[in-house]
Amino acid sequence: MTDTWQVEPSEPLRGDIRVRGSKNAVTKHMVAAMLTGMPSTIRNAPEVGDVDITTAMLESIGYHVGRSGDEITVEPGTSVEPRVPEAFTGLNRIPILMLGPLLHRTGEAFVPLVGGDPIGRRPVDFHVSVLQALGAEVEVGPAGISARATRLHGARIDLPYPSVGATETVLLSAVLAEGKTVLRGAATEPEVVELALFLQRMGAHIELSPDRRIVIEGVPRLRGASTTLAGDRIEAFSYLVAGLITAGEVRVHGCPQDRLVTAITTLARMGAQFDITDDWIRASAPDALRPAAVHTDTHPGFMTDWQQPLMVLFTQADGMSVLHETVFENRLVYVPALQSMGCEIEVFRACLGGPACRFHDTNATHSAVIRGVSKLRGADVTLPDVRAGFSAVLAAAVADRPSTLRGIHHIERGYHRPFDQFTSLGLTLRRG
Repeated sequence: MTDTWQVEPSEPLRGDIRVRGSKNAVTKHMVAAMLTGMPSTIRNAPEVGDVDITTAMLESIGYHVGRSGDEITVEPGTSVEPRVPEAFTGLNRIPILMLGPLLHRTGEAFVPLVGGDPIGRRPVDFHVSVLQALGAEVEVGPAGISARATRLHGARIDLPYPSVGATETVLLSAVLAEGKTVLRGAATEPEVVELALFLQRMGAHIELSPDRRIVIEGVPRLRGASTTLAGDRIEAFSYLVAGLITAGEVRVHGCPQDRLVTAITTLARMGAQFDITDDWIRASAPDALRPAAVHTDTHPGFMTDWQQPLMVLFTQADGMSVLHETVFENRLVYVPALQSMGCEIEVFRACLGGPACRFHDTNATHSAVIRGVSKLRGADVTLPDVRAGFSAVLAAAVADRPSTLRGIHHIERGYHRPFDQFTSLGLTLRRG
């Protein structure tokens, strides 16, 4: 497999796409399966690089991972090792979520330093504070994080920001802790709720309360469970935009409408028209797209992972659009790649397009003004991360000449078979 795509400018992209579960959901479910001595099964799993990495990590500490089609089965071996090898340093964010399950299984744990896309600080201090509140001794070293606990105990935990990862650490650690855990300031993203529902199927006692509060009553043990993941809302949005930006239309199957409410409304304000059924969603734009001002936020706001395809779409809208990123301070790291392709984007440290956010008094470049309609040009581009990679493909599809995109492994780490999906819509791609 080569790590480079050659992309030819496209006619309007048309066709049907079926999305599977998201990389953000499937890997967390695989970690949840560590909490029981019985097999667990996850269906509608995507074929993405993060699943391969998580599979290798689980197998390295004694779990058996079986894969058949869209189905993944996780079960423990005869013994579980408490140390995730340092060879997995920096590959993704999953190791830190294994701390709680490993403490329950072995009383001790070591995980290497986390990695992932270079989109801004995703500090481990929230995770460390959570585990300490539950009674673990935690030490952060140059190679990774070590923890010990004879038994975790329920606690009252207040997150200073509704972090998805920290909320997942609470769920994965508190379900087998002794007593009650009350989490305030929890993230409520669909993927978080999906994980909570899977844990409930395993026998966990979880209450989702108003005002970002989750109450967990620890239980002595969990059993194996099976589930079918809902469709990836990031992927669904990305392919809907692929149709719009090329003046075509893409019909997306497998992602429930309720996961795309804010995204659909945002695109509709820009002039997109939608046909929505219980089985699929189709977007088209018979007239010129209008500019917009969008402010990303935690759920149920406009998702930060939707803004990269939207940024490219803004370049094809007639007028000036504004994007204000409030979740990750370095999320606009991909803008230079788009600028090299002719996207007229100017970035700012100020809060534009929404109220002042937590980055307003920092040096974080987190707002952008985008001018459309921009005439995009083909270029040789190195992709910095998974979502930026997809956006570069969109820009290449409407450029004036072919583009060379390097670092395609970023896209393949997060999207299910993107080469096949794009070619099925009519985009001309070559590897190498």
